[in-house]
Amino acid sequence: MIRAALSKVRNRFLRSPTEINLEEFNVITEGKAHILFPEKEDVFYNPIQQFNRDLSVTCIQAWDELYGRKRQQKSNGKKRSLASDEESVKKRKLQDGSAKLDTTVRPYIRILEALSATGLRAIRYAHEIPHTKEIIANDLLPEAVEAIKRNIAYNKVDDIVKANQDDANVLMYRNKAANKKYHVIDLDPYGTATPFIDAAIQNIEEDGLMLVTCTDLSVLAGNGYPEKCFALYGGVNMAGHDATHESALRLVLNLLGQSAAKYKKSIEPLLSLSIDFYVRVFVKVRTNPTEVKNLQHNTMITYMCSGCGSYHNQDLGRQSERQSKKGNPYVKYSLAQGPPVDRRCGFCGGAHHITGPMYAGPLHNREFIDKVLEINKNVHTDEVYGTRKRIEGMLTLAKNELDAPFYFTPNRVSSILKFQVPSLKTVVAGLGSLGFECSLTHAQPSSLKTDAPWSAIWYVMKRYCMDNNLCNLEKMNPNTFGYKILTNHKIDEIIDKDKLSFKPNEQSGRVEKLRKLKIVRYQENPTRNWGPKARPQ
Repeated sequence: MIRAALSKVRNRFLRSPTEINLEEFNVITEGKAHILFPEKEDVFYNPIQQFNRDLSVTCIQAWDELYGRKRQQKSNGKKRSLASDEESVKKRKLQDGSAKLDTTVRPYIRILEALSATGLRAIRYAHEIPHTKEIIANDLLPEAVEAIKRNIAYNKVDDIVKANQDDANVLMYRNKAANKKYHVIDLDPYGTATPFIDAAIQNIEEDGLMLVTCTDLSVLAGNGYPEKCFALYGGVNMAGHDATHESALRLVLNLLGQSAAKYKKSIEPLLSLSIDFYVRVFVKVRTNPTEVKNLQHNTMITYMCSGCGSYHNQDLGRQSERQSKKGNPYVKYSLAQGPPVDRRCGFCGGAHHITGPMYAGPLHNREFIDKVLEINKNVHTDEVYGTRKRIEGMLTLAKNELDAPFYFTPNRVSSILKFQVPSLKTVVAGLGSLGFECSLTHAQPSSLKTDAPWSAIWYVMKRYCMDNNLCNLEKMNPNTFGYKILTNHKIDEIIDKDKLSFKPNEQSGRVEKLRKLKIVRYQENPTRNWGPKARPQ
């Protein structure tokens, strides 16, 4: 957004970055960075993206502590495998003249911000992420590169941040050919990141961190462009369903996984979030041919009922553990069997729509989330990180999410059955009494994730409706989906009636405990008319 607007000020500000007239600029402070924006031109600063940048800084720090340093030490260990520990680690002298092994971590992290605009994100990384050795702030527009150079000079980070003018893909492919790779690659374009995925996968270090943003939710999560969604992401989203934003995340992860597999690499989602008007995923990439074999099993299509919204997932591959004649265990990979449903929904008679293929595995790594929350709580401060409370809130919800794909909204289910919405704890208690787990989701308020099949969900809702005399079948239209579900006796035959109870239990207690926490999911508006803005003209 900012890159396009910077073209207006090309002739006015193409002077040496050291010759800065501060009267011509507004100084915007975010984190520990100070960015110069033209004072009288239509170049805006969008504070809603501060959450994205605050979170990115924290996640790179968590990656450094959990994976980056270990990988670096392992790599250094190979280089000096013939040397003893005392010889391989330099000693530093103490005040009393004695010597101590220097175990400090030296700067090693190389970061590529492929689409940098003003350089704000890259400069924040330089100021706020320890052990950073080099950051390339790249952009295609000469005007943007001038702005990056100016901001680098103003922030005095020229020893770490280097401005670069190039096509992002050309830069990454050239680096790949020269065997220059990055530990962290950040892709945050205006719109889709799909054109840059292949080059980034090839240009990242082993166990490196990829940060990917896609802001084209009208394609990824809307119902107006199924052909474009398939063309860009290789799959179709759950258009019109409450869980469409989770399907957007899974489509992006599927694209990353498919792109990595071509090079015998696999991805591990560390954190996947649906935020405001975009999705943001953090994935670890490594060469792992064995894990690539699991890609088929971790890819699914979903049959979504156009009437009642029930869904059924179908893995594209099947895995089974076998033993050889010598007793050695191995994994047998075979074709999946299906489909799991008929052409018409067995609950309401609606037509099934096919969505996907998309990623079927876990969206988050709980160890990684714990480290992010730890850094956010113990290291960061509200003065520097203005969205710190929101990071705590969203990641707390993400950490407690079930790994089961997708979620449903009791409000939508109740509207189909035409009765007053029961409380979340009532629905959770009912499903919990039947032995199923439930959790909240970060992607949508008042929604539940569960490992229960839809037969159990409809049974619980139907029984609650009947037991409390909330439904009047005589006044309902027999052609409605709700009437067909309430009169579908096959639902009653699936579940053991004696187990169902709506009394509080362990499942409902856990969900209610989380709901009672003062969790910030949405950033409070700091100014009037705050939010995503249109692309500058």
